[in-house]
Amino acid sequence: MDNAVNDGLKRPVYDDATGSHEDFRPEKDLLGFRKIPQNVRWGIHTARAQDNFPISGIPIGASPFLVKGMVLVKQAAARTNFRLGTLETWRADAIDKACQNILDNQVLHEEFVVDVMQGGAGTSTNMNVNEVIANVALDLLGKAHGDYTVLHPNDHVNMMQSTNDSYPTGLRVAVLLALEPLLETLMDLAKSLRAKSAEFRDVLKLGRTQLRDAVPMTLGQEFGAFSTMIQSEIANLKNVSGQLLAINLGGTAIGTGITAHPDFGAFATQELRRLTGYEFERAPDLVEATSDVGAFVSFSGALKRLSLKLSKIAGDLRLLSSGPWAGFGEISLPAVQAGSSIMPGKVNPVIPEAINQVAYLVCGHDLTVTMCAEGGQLQLNPFEPMIAHCLFSSMHCLTNAVTVLTTRCVDGIEAEWERCRSYIEGSASIITALVPRLGYEVCSRLAKRALVEKRKILDLLLEESLLPSEELAELLRPELLTGAASGVSVERPQS
Repeated sequence: MDNAVNDGLKRPVYDDATGSHEDFRPEKDLLGFRKIPQNVRWGIHTARAQDNFPISGIPIGASPFLVKGMVLVKQAAARTNFRLGTLETWRADAIDKACQNILDNQVLHEEFVVDVMQGGAGTSTNMNVNEVIANVALDLLGKAHGDYTVLHPNDHVNMMQSTNDSYPTGLRVAVLLALEPLLETLMDLAKSLRAKSAEFRDVLKLGRTQLRDAVPMTLGQEFGAFSTMIQSEIANLKNVSGQLLAINLGGTAIGTGITAHPDFGAFATQELRRLTGYEFERAPDLVEATSDVGAFVSFSGALKRLSLKLSKIAGDLRLLSSGPWAGFGEISLPAVQAGSSIMPGKVNPVIPEAINQVAYLVCGHDLTVTMCAEGGQLQLNPFEPMIAHCLFSSMHCLTNAVTVLTTRCVDGIEAEWERCRSYIEGSASIITALVPRLGYEVCSRLAKRALVEKRKILDLLLEESLLPSEELAELLRPELLTGAASGVSVERPQS
């Protein structure tokens, strides 16, 4: 083995010249023989990939959804090959049971060791999966690891498939699986924001545009908008993920279906629907589907859009809670840790800050996915492994970040009633409500006077006797100022 790469990463190194006969087994590929540790379930193709791609130090086993997606494809293929009569019953049954064993046993994920950053359009991942399934099946059959005369990774586990149809199909399954926990956390966040909207429905405050005083609203309306924003992103993710349901299974190398039974693709797609519960269908043009990664670009874009909305909410929470004396100070975020190693008592908005950073990461991943999509040539895009890494990393971070935002921040937010009321009382912005009655010019003059003389607009209105006090009170009713359906009290309710 060529050990020239000295990258500091921890990875197993197996030299042909070391180790006893009992510790290793010989395996052969087109490049020659290699000794493989007897106790592992991967084989020579995986060992070559470990040599070639010591890049990120992150194994594909760290992405459990990817492993599950790939294994489900292999399970569907084995059942289809049995149905077609192209794979012996005992072999099909062994592969089926091996796949189920892996799906049920997370410990076996440690066998998926190739690096997430790899060349070859996913061939290293596909062969790692094929070899592990083959050797788990050999375990079940009471045979030794590497006894591929009994059950072979290529001839049997990979039967009627190519990396170029099984990998992108497995990736689609995996993305849909990983989306489920993300959607659950987003629904929890939307629910928490709705609860805060109801809690703050009577807190009158100033709205702001371009960081300047605008017109009155309620804090409940502000949090209600946040909730609606998240609900919109949930709907968008569900809609865009539908593009992942068109698969090219059965297209093999370039979409022409060479080496596959004519019915394999249709039957395997049916089986995959049964195994996953997702409504997969065969892509209408398998050649196009094999070379195109547009669905992943769209999905990555949806993750970016979500991350930008989350970052906007996080930024707003930071502004609204800024202070406590020299900022907006309209809400208080829960104090979760000391904010400074030098300033006693300082508490920072660390949860929203983390959300901002995750959003920036997701945006970077989306750019990488874009470049990977652009780099594909002719009948195949070789950069799907990097697309996979970016999507799973984005979803993993988003899922955890949204959970933290909900439980460690939003659930504990409190309104600063007095600060919100003082801003309303001290602002000339409510004059906007009187423009239809007094006209723009008169209201502009009053707003300028209030600013110059540092006086309240209500005092000036009464001083100039422009409107009867009864009519003024009616025009400035909080529910009219905010568009609320029910009355809004600017007084803090008694506990």
